[in-house]
Amino acid sequence: MDKRGHVLNAVFLAVGLGFILEPAGDVATFRTIAAVFVPLVLGALFPDVDTHFGKHRKTLHNLPVLAIVAAYPIYFGNLHWVWLGVLTHYVLDALGTTRGLALFYPFWDEEFGAPIGVPVSSDYADAMMLAVTAFELVVAAGLVHVLPAYLPEGVALPF
Repeated sequence: MDKRGHVLNAVFLAVGLGFILEPAGDVATFRTIAAVFVPLVLGALFPDVDTHFGKHRKTLHNLPVLAIVAAYPIYFGNLHWVWLGVLTHYVLDALGTTRGLALFYPFWDEEFGAPIGVPVSSDYADAMMLAVTAFELVVAAGLVHVLPAYLPEGVALPF
């Protein structure tokens, strides 16, 4: 996916998550959208910084980088939601493109992807981005609204 696709994915996710987390459609919904919007977009753009140094789809497109970004809200108390932008960037590259990404770099150079992706320059890239975004929102809705009923008593999700 190109930068435009990643930004649009993050924008649609921010709006969708606003309604998933605060479904009433009131001020709380729009406050949630505002709270997740900028961090999601920043996180969605961050992995492509490796187009200017290192190896693209390797240096910043891997699970160790995601773990570091995901630890920021836990350890430092900041960068909330940026990890989700990074994760959705990875999902979009893995599912939406033909190349995939090196999830275990620098330990293993092999790139992983799904056979359903399209080339970044394809006329179908936008449609693929929308399909992956819809998939991500269905997963998010399941995590927020379905999974809690199956968790043991006293265990809560962090969102």
